[in-house]
Amino acid sequence: MKLRYRLFQRSSGIYFIEDRITGKQASLQIRDKPAAQRIFNAKNESHHQPAINLQIARAYLIAVDPLVARRNWGNVMEEIIRTKTGENQVRWQVMAKSKWFDPIRNHPLIETQAEHLLHVLQCGKVAINVYLRRMFPRLN
Repeated sequence: MKLRYRLFQRSSGIYFIEDRITGKQASLQIRDKPAAQRIFNAKNESHHQPAINLQIARAYLIAVDPLVARRNWGNVMEEIIRTKTGENQVRWQVMAKSKWFDPIRNHPLIETQAEHLLHVLQCGKVAINVYLRRMFPRLN
């Protein structure tokens, strides 16, 4: 069985991974060989056993934050509302009750896929698009 990824170290001491199929190289941004080896092994293993990737990721996330498996989009909206005051809080409360968010309201965050968010966006309402983007501050 040929490995999909190749691990190498540049003269700067930083480790890189190269995808043997696409030829793309990506920096691991680390100089520690054991850590680089773990990432390398994980990437190759994930390629060969895609069915268990979500279970492994969930196990790692739960080790860091035990509540991560129970958080859903309703929790995100509640927390955003809690941080707002005055008119902003009222606007977020109205938005959170919108029927357009029903498909994801009780959906777990860690199981959300692009299709779930696209389904919400397809309602065609500009305001829904705006508020959904506000839930992802790094996308703005």
